[in-house]
Amino acid sequence: MIALVTGANRGIGHETVRRLASDGHTVYLTARSAEAAADAAEAIGLPGVRPLRLDVTSEADIAAAARDIDTLDVLINNAAITYDTWQRATTADLDVVRAAAETNLYGPWRLTQALLPLLRASRHPRIVNVSSEVASLTGMGGATPAYSASKVALNALTRMFAAELRSDGILVNAVCPGWVATDMGGPGGRPVEEGAASVVWAATLADNGPTGGFFRDGRPLPW
Repeated sequence: MIALVTGANRGIGHETVRRLASDGHTVYLTARSAEAAADAAEAIGLPGVRPLRLDVTSEADIAAAARDIDTLDVLINNAAITYDTWQRATTADLDVVRAAAETNLYGPWRLTQALLPLLRASRHPRIVNVSSEVASLTGMGGATPAYSASKVALNALTRMFAAELRSDGILVNAVCPGWVATDMGGPGGRPVEEGAASVVWAATLADNGPTGGFFRDGRPLPW
C-alpha cells in the first residue's frame, strides 16, 4: 500500500506515518517545508517513509504532488490549523475563520480532486479525512468557531465524496482521533498512539468496509 499523509511532521500525522511504515507500507510524509518533512522522516527512521513538501493551501504544491507521485492507494487529509479556543461564534474574527477553512476544508478538497486519478487507478483506494467530535452537530455549542465550522464542512465533504465515489470503490470516511495530547490538543489528552490508531483503522479498511461514515476508535459518531 502507498499512502500520503498531510501535516505529518508532528502529532497524529507523524504517528500515523510511523504506524503505517512499521506495517510495511510506503508512506509520503508531507509538511509545509521540505526541511520539516525530511527531519520528521529521519526521526521515524524507516525505509518506507518518503518526505515530501506539501502545503495544502498551495495550488503549486498540490500540482507538483499530483505530477510527481506515480501511485497512490490511500489519502489521509490530516493537516489542520486554528483550534481557536479564544473565540466565540457571535464575536469571531472572520479572517481567522477564512484562514482555517483554507487549510481545514479547501486544502483537503483541492488535494483530493488533484489525486483522484491516482486513487481511481488503485485496487484498494481509501480517503480518510481527520475530523473532530467538535464537528458533531448533536452537541455543538459556540466555542472554537473557526475550527468547528471548518470541520463540519469537512464532514459534509466526506459525505459528498463518499456518495460520488462509491461506484469507483473508493471508501471515504471522517475520523475523530479524540482529544489527543499534541501541540494543538494540549496536555491531558489521550496518547498520540491511541489517536492515530483510529486513522490507521480507516486507512486499512477491508474492501467491504464502511464509507461515508464518521468514526472514533472504529465506532460511529453522531453527525
